[in-house]
Amino acid sequence: MRTIEYGAEIVKELNQTLALIAEEEAGQLADKIVRAGKVFVAGAGRSGLMIRAFAMRLMQLGIEVYVAGETVTPSFGKEDLLIIGSGSGGTSSLVSMAEKAKSLGGTVALITISPESAIGKRADIIVKLPGSPKDQSGDGSKTIQPSGNGSKTIQPMGALFEQTLLLFCDAVVLKLMEDRQLDSAAMYGRHANLE
Repeated sequence: MRTIEYGAEIVKELNQTLALIAEEEAGQLADKIVRAGKVFVAGAGRSGLMIRAFAMRLMQLGIEVYVAGETVTPSFGKEDLLIIGSGSGGTSSLVSMAEKAKSLGGTVALITISPESAIGKRADIIVKLPGSPKDQSGDGSKTIQPSGNGSKTIQPMGALFEQTLLLFCDAVVLKLMEDRQLDSAAMYGRHANLE
């Protein structure tokens, strides 16, 4: 298969997964982002990179947002929201972070393949994204969950979840832009300029 054909297959898989996301769950997350005092995001590995990209866009929308664990991140409080992006919902450092946020009286949102996970059991808001859990079979035939239609992913490890996470977060940004009547020009005023 040629590189372009692989790309077309990835886009096909993403179209399948995006069509399966519950609009109500997405709406709950967007609403809570707007109402939160401060928004914190967390994730590990490639999922962490996607959730950091989300934080960047939220900042450009004028939302007070921080990446958990950074040296300049302030304290978390009861009016605050922690958004965790984790396919498994079981990464131990993120489970501990969710527990701490709950103990401080804040809200925890989880974007995941696994709503019944350790973090899912602690979350106030769960957005279930279809995707294939990481495994080590290497056979390129993992089922896209929760489609139930036998669809397969050709992608390795958690790539489908990570891509879906990025696209989902960008869709939430577009919804927030619409609700706040902001355009790209307004957001550009908050773009980094020490580059």
